[in-house]
Amino acid sequence: MAISTLSGIRIAGLAACVPKKTVSNRDYNWVSVKEREQLMKTIGVETRRVASKGTTTSDLCVVAAEKLITDLKWDRAEIELLVFVSQSRDYLVPTTACIVQDRLGLSHSCVAFDIGLGCSGYIYGLSVIGSMMQTGAFKKALLMVGDISTLTTYYRDKSTYPLFGDVGTVTALEYKEGAPPLHLNLQTDGSGYKALMIKDGGARNGLSRQSFDVKKVSPGIYRTRLNLELDGVEVFNFTLREVVPNIKKLLSHTGTSLADTDYVVFHQANRLINETLRKMLKLDPSKVPYTIRDFGNTSGASVPLTMVVALKDVLRQQRSTLILSAFGVGLSWGSAIVEVGPLCIPDLLEVD
Repeated sequence: MAISTLSGIRIAGLAACVPKKTVSNRDYNWVSVKEREQLMKTIGVETRRVASKGTTTSDLCVVAAEKLITDLKWDRAEIELLVFVSQSRDYLVPTTACIVQDRLGLSHSCVAFDIGLGCSGYIYGLSVIGSMMQTGAFKKALLMVGDISTLTTYYRDKSTYPLFGDVGTVTALEYKEGAPPLHLNLQTDGSGYKALMIKDGGARNGLSRQSFDVKKVSPGIYRTRLNLELDGVEVFNFTLREVVPNIKKLLSHTGTSLADTDYVVFHQANRLINETLRKMLKLDPSKVPYTIRDFGNTSGASVPLTMVVALKDVLRQQRSTLILSAFGVGLSWGSAIVEVGPLCIPDLLEVD
């Protein structure tokens, strides 16, 4: 049972940066108007932010980090740990975290490394960075989570193109004795790895001419072997099978009830999945914030993005108990119970 409790970790602030370019699914002419309306109703995505060519996840994260460090009045020399969680790193080699460490002007004694996770990345990232910090060896740290997911979707694939948006987020954490505990429950089922995958471009299946061939998969779905493949039925079934038990096990282990929590922040998978989870847990809609309508599925960054956009007014002013739940590619999923606030949360940042 992968349940853990971390002590001495305080979330000091959150920031998020998105591209200014907004794409509306009402303009998605690959499908009919009727299908477009049904698609938006089902997945819940009306608009998405799309990065310009050449803009990377790290670019968005650096903008967010610069603002957050300034607002927190942190001394950069005191930031000792930087973890970058993404599936869209700058290069195959070197690790993106090392590049970001230099761009931010952090000390050479700062530990920096990448984690290659998607949808569950924020929860896993909190676990990794919190585990390293709770000994007191690291006093201040940055957790960067984001993706340029639109790079891997294909316009003529109605199963993925209208769903994903781009964002970079930064969470500032500090060691503080007596901070409320952070509880986590992490799980994995690699037997379902084919449900969300890009077949070519890695060590298993390198690039070839065939990698770029566009093939018809089913009506309305064309893609290459370099585009994201999404098995919607498998992901839906997996989510409904695993997410609620994962949350309930964590609640039982910690002696917490849903009534004790102020908000449940889900990964913004799609509206049908999230509303089904909300109803399974018998949660009032006011306790489940959304950002998927305006930003789409933003991969591992969807949980912190939702906190920045939908909960900033509350989290800036008062202490709140949150359940964070993320799930998807891997297959990988997890939940966290965290008491946070008041937090430093800049307004949402935008870049060209």
